[in-house]
Amino acid sequence: MINKSKNYDELLYSLPFTVRNIINKLDDNLKESLEEIRLRIDKPLMIHVDNQEKFLSIYGKIVNYPKLAYIVTNEDCEKALQLISKSSIYAFENEIKNGYITLKGGYRVGICGKCVLENGSIKTIINISGFNYRIVRQCIGASDEIMKYIIKYPNIVYNTLIISPPQCGKTTLLRDIARNISNGIKSLDFNGENVSIIDERSEIAACFKGNPQNDVGYRTDVLDSCPKHIGILMMIRSMSPKVIITDEIGKIEDILAIHEALNAGVNIITTVHGNNVEDIMRKKYICDMLNNREFDRYVILSRKLGAGTIDAILDKEFKAIFKGPYRKECSLL
Repeated sequence: MINKSKNYDELLYSLPFTVRNIINKLDDNLKESLEEIRLRIDKPLMIHVDNQEKFLSIYGKIVNYPKLAYIVTNEDCEKALQLISKSSIYAFENEIKNGYITLKGGYRVGICGKCVLENGSIKTIINISGFNYRIVRQCIGASDEIMKYIIKYPNIVYNTLIISPPQCGKTTLLRDIARNISNGIKSLDFNGENVSIIDERSEIAACFKGNPQNDVGYRTDVLDSCPKHIGILMMIRSMSPKVIITDEIGKIEDILAIHEALNAGVNIITTVHGNNVEDIMRKKYICDMLNNREFDRYVILSRKLGAGTIDAILDKEFKAIFKGPYRKECSLL
């Protein structure tokens, strides 16, 4: 059973009854590789496994044609919203307007429908017609083999940028790096440092009611659902971190906040979408950071050996200090 150690029942019982029964009928191997469950009103029930979309029949079997799949009903979606919000939409209003709700256990349900605007900003989403249940697994040990390139005895942490296309495991790797820096690594004589995570979309720590559902380390503080540029400055002032970790930078305000952190002597580990250094050089504000050599390490990911494949690690002059492809097999939780 997937993610049994992480309240898998929370995921099951947030699904409408018919869909829950279908998922329960899945082959065990499919359950282990399940990444997403997609519900759309009057559309076929779909799952995402091994980087592929599949249609599901009412018998829990993969079918090749949409007309053979179970068709999600309006009642299914109404029940799904009731279950993921614990029958209290108001309590989740802030999450809903951001397009998702985080469940206990770290699962996240993306939602879409009609946006209600107020003063140019999204106030809430109504008439919700689509759900994406994301099964995010921790991969404990994913970063073990590369930590020697990111930290150095006795307490040096290199400013690191992870470059990755979508769905290549960058957040999984980032989470495990946070855990290792926070807990320390005895084999590298690294005792551990205070880490602050600014988790704007609740993907790194997956907080539920403020409590991280993922293992991000003993010395880690998490600021959940906070814009990166605001959170970086807040954590510098309030939590005295050695390292700040955040995901998916790109806006000018993100870059300015990172400069504030670097000027305060705080190290940064973050990510950006891209295929390689040449690719992200085309991004306006990221390009300036690279030209100014603000990062000491670049970790480049792909899916060559599956999600989490490390293609290369570069130093601040873009010279390879590790060549892949390499992928760590680790314990999924």
